[in-house]
This record gives sequence, C-alpha cells and structure tokens, in this order.
Amino acid sequence: DVFEQPQHVGHKKIEFHITTDIPAVLQINSEKEEKNGKRVHLYATTEEINNTGFGRIFPAPSSNDKMETEEEEDEIPSEFISRRDLEKNRLSREEMEKFSVFKNYEPGDPNCRIYVKNLAKQVQEKDLKFIFGRYVDFQSEVERNMFDIRLMKEGRMKGQAFIGLPNEKAAAKALKEANGYVLFEKPMVVQFARSARPKQDANEGKRKK
Repeated sequence: DVFEQPQHVGHKKIEFHITTDIPAVLQINSEKEEKNGKRVHLYATTEEINNTGFGRIFPAPSSNDKMETEEEEDEIPSEFISRRDLEKNRLSREEMEKFSVFKNYEPGDPNCRIYVKNLAKQVQEKDLKFIFGRYVDFQSEVERNMFDIRLMKEGRMKGQAFIGLPNEKAAAKALKEANGYVLFEKPMVVQFARSARPKQDANEGKRKK
C-alpha cells in the first residue's frame, strides 16, 4: 500500500470542502474502501492528506485568501497586508468626496517618499509597516535600508507620517492602493511627500500648503 494504516488519535471535527476534482489521495482511499469492504472515516483521510501531501506543504490559510494566495503571495510575504484587504477596506472615489480631508486632494510630485495624514491616534509604526511593507523587497539590503517610517505622535504633526520607499515606482503604487484605506475607522490620506528644499524656499513651501 502507498499509505500506512491510519492511526486514530481521537476524532476531531474538520470541515473539509472538496472541489469537483477529486485529489489522487481520495481516489486511492476510495479504492481502499472497496478493497477492504469497510468505510474509512473522512477524519483519517484528512490526516493522511496532511501527513503526506506528496512532498508539498499545505499551510492553513490565515483568512479566506486562497485565490489571492495563488495570485500574489509568491511576491508579497504573508506578514504584510494583501491586495484584496487593501481594496476591501478602501473608500471609493464617491465615498472620498464625502470626507473633508479629501477636499482639494492632490497627489503631489512623484518621488520615493510618501506623506500620510488623518491617522487615528491608535496607529503605530507596526501598522504602517504592515501596509506599506508590501512595497519593499526585504530580501534586498538596499531596499530594506531605504524603507523608513516616521510616525508623528505629538504636537501639530500628530496623526501624520512620512514613509520612505525604495523608489518612485513603489511610492506611486503605494499611493494608488493605500489612499483612502480605512485604518482604525479613519481613512488615510496618502500623498507624495514634498521633496526637501533649500532653507530660503521653506517659507514659500509653507505658504503653498
């Protein structure tokens, strides 16, 4: 036999959703049932599948993101937010128009730093890393070093953050996908950060705001 006889270690209730394509393991077990003239419990079948897996690892998905896992988790580590969750919790353009924080919204001039405002007081750096870390390749030391989060927690800048990303392309993607994302019941306003200017232009930059 291909498989060892299942060892019963108490029954656990497992909800197992099977598609119309019957896995090879289940087909073999069906043949076993006919051959042995007795019914093999689904619990044992599930256990065999988990134990063998034909050399592949089957991690339990943290949420119902199975399709998304197939589509993009190859490139985005699971410790960061998924594209599906970003889209699901982001305001539409029509909804944004109802919020004063999006009135006269301008994304700004593209660069590798983004500016985030309208953050809830509960927001911590780890929350911003969870969202914006998906735009960084942490296997690259250069990109890892360029990723920088400055969250303002006091004074007039409270509720705002500056995030440095590896390049302009990553920043543009982050702005497009995260602007309007509702974090702790408040929609984030994401713009390109104003590039550093010489001191003599600093006052001019403030007047333009």
